[in-house]
Amino acid sequence: MDTTIIAVSNHKGGVGKTTSVVNIGAGLALIGYKVLLIDMDPQANMTQSFGINKAKVSVYEVLKGEAEVETVEVFENLEILPSTLDLSGAEMELINEAGREYILAEAINDVAKKYDYVFIDCPPSLGLLTINALTAANEVYIPLQAHYLAIKGLTKIIEVIGKVKKRLNKKIEITGVFVTQFDKRKVLHRDVVDTIYTYFQEKLFDTKIRENIALAEAPSQGMDIFHYDAQSKGAEDYKKLCKEIIERHLDDADEDEQEENSKED
Repeated sequence: MDTTIIAVSNHKGGVGKTTSVVNIGAGLALIGYKVLLIDMDPQANMTQSFGINKAKVSVYEVLKGEAEVETVEVFENLEILPSTLDLSGAEMELINEAGREYILAEAINDVAKKYDYVFIDCPPSLGLLTINALTAANEVYIPLQAHYLAIKGLTKIIEVIGKVKKRLNKKIEITGVFVTQFDKRKVLHRDVVDTIYTYFQEKLFDTKIRENIALAEAPSQGMDIFHYDAQSKGAEDYKKLCKEIIERHLDDADEDEQEENSKED
C-alpha cells in the first residue's frame, strides 16, 4: 500500500477536527497500520492531547529548516510530529521564502514513505500553514458539525482547495466528509446531514460522530478515546469511521489495479 497523506481541514473552529485526527490516527494504528500525525496548528491541541509538552523537534523547526523531521512515538504504530506555540509566527517568518508553499511537502517526502497513513491536522484558518498541508497531501477530509452555520463556510474551503489543485498540487482531492457532534434525535441535525449529502454525495461517510462527553474528557488525560474509554459511543463511532476509511482505500486500490491490468491487456 502506498502512503496516503490526508489533510484534515476546516477553517471554522470547534468542529472536532483535532479530536478526529487524534482518534482516527489511534484507531488505524490499533488495527495495525503505521500512522504519522502532523500537528500544523499553532495551538498545539493535538500535541497536548497525547500529553506531549516539550518535544526535541517540532514542526516549527522543520518548517524553518533548523531541524530534520524527528517524530515522537505515542504507542506502537502511532507517531506524531508535534507542534508548538512558536508556530504562530511561522507564517510571517516564511513569507519571503522561495517555494514557501512546498516546505512541508519537501520536509516529509522521504519520512512519509515509512507509514501507511499520514494525517495533517490543519489550523482553523486558510493561511500559509494550511496551504503547506494541502500541498503536501493527496487527500482532504472535512469534518462538519450538524449545524447550518457549518455549511456556510464550505464555499471558501472548496475554493481554496481548487486553487491549490490548479497551481500547486494536481493530486489533491476532497475525498471524505464526516459529521461530528451529531444527535439523531434532533430534526435539525438530520436535515443538515441531508443538505451536506447534496453537496458531497458519496464523499460523505456513513458514520456520524455522536455527541459524547468521553471525547471531551480524553485529551485532559493525554489519551485517545480507545485508551480512555473503549466502551464509549465516541470509541464506537471512530472505530466505524476507521473501518470506512480502510474500505474506501482498499476499493480504490482494487480499481487502480484493474485499470493497470486493462492497460496491459
